[in-house]
Amino acid sequence: MATVSTNDLKNGMCLDLPEGLVQVQDFQHVKPGKGGAFVRTTLKNVRTGANIDRTFRAGEKVEQAKIDRSEYQYLYNDGSNYVFMDQETYDQIEVAPSNLGDATNYLVEQATAQLMMYGDEIVGVELPPSVELTVAETEPGLQGDRSTGGTKPATLETGYVVQVPLFINTGEKLKIDTRTGQYQSRA
Repeated sequence: MATVSTNDLKNGMCLDLPEGLVQVQDFQHVKPGKGGAFVRTTLKNVRTGANIDRTFRAGEKVEQAKIDRSEYQYLYNDGSNYVFMDQETYDQIEVAPSNLGDATNYLVEQATAQLMMYGDEIVGVELPPSVELTVAETEPGLQGDRSTGGTKPATLETGYVVQVPLFINTGEKLKIDTRTGQYQSRA
C-alpha cells in the first residue's frame, strides 16, 4: 500500500485506516496561532456509510487504498443477487444488494454502472447523475390537476416510490436524480 501525507488529502480519496476503508468527504488544513498545524477531516466509511470526523497532525502519513473503478452492465436479478457483466472481458459477477445500497432503486436491465472494487471486494457503485424509469403504478391525474405544487406517490418499474406532479400517469418515462432520489422531469 502507498502512504500519503495528510497535507496531500483530496476529496474522494480512499484511505485504509483502523476504522476501516474510508473516503475523504471534506478536509480543512488548520494553522492555529499557537501549536502545530493539523488537518480536520470528514470521512465516510465505504462499507457502512457512517460519517466519521477525524483530526490528523499535519504531515502525518496514512495508508491510501487503491480503489479500481470498472464499467459494468446490469443484466438481471437472480432472486438474491444482482448479476453484472464486465464491459471489456464479458465476465459476469454476482453482487449482493447490501453492497449496492440505494443503487438498487435505479437499476434496470441493460443499465451501466461503475463498480468500485477494493481487491476482490465490491465496496460501492456509481450511477449516472440521472436515470430514466417507467411509472409502473400511480393514481390517475384528474382534470384540473395541472397546477404546480401538488404531488402524489408513483411506483417505478424498480419498485421505488417517488413523489411526482399530479399530471404524471402510469406508463410514462420519468427522469429521476440518482443522488437525491427525486423526480426531475418527463423523459
